[in-house]
Amino acid sequence: MTLSEEARERLADIVERQPTKNGELQELWDMDNGSEVHQYLESELKEYYYRNEDSLICATPEATALIDGEDSDRIQTITVTPLQAAIVDVIAGPDEESQSVVSVLHALRDAGEESDVDEVRSALRSLADKGIVETVQKTVPTFRLAVEREDVDVDVLDS
Repeated sequence: MTLSEEARERLADIVERQPTKNGELQELWDMDNGSEVHQYLESELKEYYYRNEDSLICATPEATALIDGEDSDRIQTITVTPLQAAIVDVIAGPDEESQSVVSVLHALRDAGEESDVDEVRSALRSLADKGIVETVQKTVPTFRLAVEREDVDVDVLDS
């Protein structure tokens, strides 16, 4: 996706201020209301942002790399559930063969984590929305990390 100069500048605002709120971006971008911010995000930057568990706006790792360059030493911080953190620990890396939901479930169980397939599927989709995991479409969707483990600081939510 090619971004206009304005969209790139606004994405840089998100990368710099994350996590942020509609109101902060509304003021910064001189927009009339939060709905206008939301519409802009969805129409221009949908691939480059997500909302965390507190509904704050965060940049995906892809967005950070786009703004800072591929060799950026900025560490992406994500807040995740304990299950999502366990998945980040066991899932295949970016250069490895992707894994099915069931394969990730078995890896979790091998690591001592108990979960069911629906919880793992949901957690993988959430991590994909955050840009930390990528979906590789085969006969069934498979997953692997979209970024190197050392490029992400995982902050686990309290249960």
